[in-house]
Amino acid sequence: MDADERTVRAVDTHCPYCALQCGMTLTRERDDTVTVAPRGGGLCQKGWTSPELLAHPDRITTPLVGGRPTGWTAALDLVAGRIRALQAEYGPGAVAVFGGGGLTNEKAYLLGKFARVALRTPNIDYNGRFCMSSAAAAGLRAFGVDRGMPFPASDLAEADTVLLAGANPAETMPPFMRHLAGKRLIVVDPRATATARQAHLHLRTAPGTDLALANGILHIAAERGHLDRAYIDGRTTGFAELAATVAGYWPARVERITGVAAADLYRAADLLAGGRRVILTARGAEQHAKGVDTVSAWINLALALGLPGRESSGFGTLTGQGNGQGGREHGQKADQLPGYRRIDDPVAREHVAGVWGVDPATLPGPGPSAVELLGMLGDEIKALLVFGSNPAVSAPRSLGVHERLSALDLLVVCDFLPSETARFADVVLPVTQWAEEEGTMTDLEGKVIRRRALRPPPVGVRSDLEVLSGLATRLGLTEGFDPLPGRVFEELRRASRGGTADYHGITYERLDAGRRLHWPCPDTDHDGTPRLFTDGRFHTPDGKARFIPVEHHGPAEPRDGEYPLYLTTGRVLTQYQSGAQTRRSSLPGEPFLQLHPDTAARHGITDGAPVLVTSRRGQFTAPARLDDTMRADTVFAPFHWPGANNAVNDALDPISRMPEFKVCAVRIRPHEETP
Repeated sequence: MDADERTVRAVDTHCPYCALQCGMTLTRERDDTVTVAPRGGGLCQKGWTSPELLAHPDRITTPLVGGRPTGWTAALDLVAGRIRALQAEYGPGAVAVFGGGGLTNEKAYLLGKFARVALRTPNIDYNGRFCMSSAAAAGLRAFGVDRGMPFPASDLAEADTVLLAGANPAETMPPFMRHLAGKRLIVVDPRATATARQAHLHLRTAPGTDLALANGILHIAAERGHLDRAYIDGRTTGFAELAATVAGYWPARVERITGVAAADLYRAADLLAGGRRVILTARGAEQHAKGVDTVSAWINLALALGLPGRESSGFGTLTGQGNGQGGREHGQKADQLPGYRRIDDPVAREHVAGVWGVDPATLPGPGPSAVELLGMLGDEIKALLVFGSNPAVSAPRSLGVHERLSALDLLVVCDFLPSETARFADVVLPVTQWAEEEGTMTDLEGKVIRRRALRPPPVGVRSDLEVLSGLATRLGLTEGFDPLPGRVFEELRRASRGGTADYHGITYERLDAGRRLHWPCPDTDHDGTPRLFTDGRFHTPDGKARFIPVEHHGPAEPRDGEYPLYLTTGRVLTQYQSGAQTRRSSLPGEPFLQLHPDTAARHGITDGAPVLVTSRRGQFTAPARLDDTMRADTVFAPFHWPGANNAVNDALDPISRMPEFKVCAVRIRPHEETP
């Protein structure tokens, strides 16, 4: 190192993991190690250990072709040549792109542009399809806009009662729990999670029955006179149809469906009857083949109580991935263009094409969703480029995904660690990590924040933007793919202008000056919009929110004599997403199967012993973890390790195309081999 490189340098940035995006200060010490300190709040274990991966021995620092080190020029030439050849033989749609909800706004934007302009393919989607798609669709049809939390998280400090449906922030985003301190907390979850154990009231539902629960609570709220009739009449439409639907969800029926005692249904309705109230959903309510309808049921309850758009009250969704909000706003989602515009909207296509300098007619239309795209690999799709995702672990029915990846003519993976997906790759391109790059992220409340580089990447590593720029140049586009994040963001601002997610008034300069800017922010003299709907209008043509009547139906795959248990999956405190990063950190953790002692005894299983879990799609093995708070009909496995997603159901929600991760039928037995 040069002498000036040995000096201590510090930079303010944000944690690379969940959408809470906790502020942190990174310091590069004289021995080149990186230390971390919280800034403006706390950090969870994942945040504290995040610098460990910057110099991890598994770090990829040179392109790999067929597993062998190769120079960048040769690697990019090979990829571009194969793309041209495959598209010449099979058409533009023979090449697909799979992105991620952890990519910066700049990367997500340029990735969507690369797919539509450089590749001319409709086949692009991302792993956010597995995360926020059901909540997004439900928010759009009720409110006309999708912003996970339409108010700052700090507003929760003034709330009296908070209902969490399918959310476990005590493990998934622990610093969020400070906003819930002292609240009357209602938690809806089949498991006695770390969050549920802190609840005033835990509603332990059977997996896949949240919709019936929400309808049942609304039924009781109407019966007991808790509804806000003035709000319903003045700010909503469709309540008469909804009332007719929820009339059929009387307490005894809902108790039979959900397993929640009628007395607890009444307690929940009464807790939500007055004061400042917030209803929040997360993946437990959303990762179902009826996820959109389930979120709609919770939105219906919030609207009937008069919560959205009220001070310290409202409805929201806890976004999971680091840029889960921004990642779906700027074009890497199959049906969207920048600014949260629909790709099949002629006006949107004309605006974005004008920014990109192309004919709107050349832009492809909507493509398949993530699960459907992965199912096309090796057939209609001959090549796949993966950025910021690990579908070999994270996708449902993952063993089938392995077969599809193996059937490709070309798989290119951009990553900084050798993920399970990279093991199938023909070409692996080493890219920067969070502390080595500039850009922006959008947190769970729609606030745009700056990611700042502490130090340059290792020699031989390039940014995703440089990869896209290099490939675009080789595909004949000498302009429009600038690799500098600041210039990409300037173009993103213009492309998003006038859209639902309008970033036009947000600049690096304003963010660097400490401005807290939530979208929409249409002009540079605008202060942003931290709270939506407070002007009395929703983002619908008539300004009124929509009640959407929804009916309960069971899981896509019910239990039966052959598969008598429900499997549900989720996250644990020390791990994140597919685990490609956190499984390499010093954080403890191992796969496990959580089940009730009586369930274990019936199947001859002892605590700690390996269990074979089998569904109609696949199987996995994990050591038993006995827990007498579990439902006797349900077992739980975390999805951070390869295995659990082998078994889950790839049935899709008809609107969001969300897979049914949260409930499927399985059988279990002792397994003689070590997992």
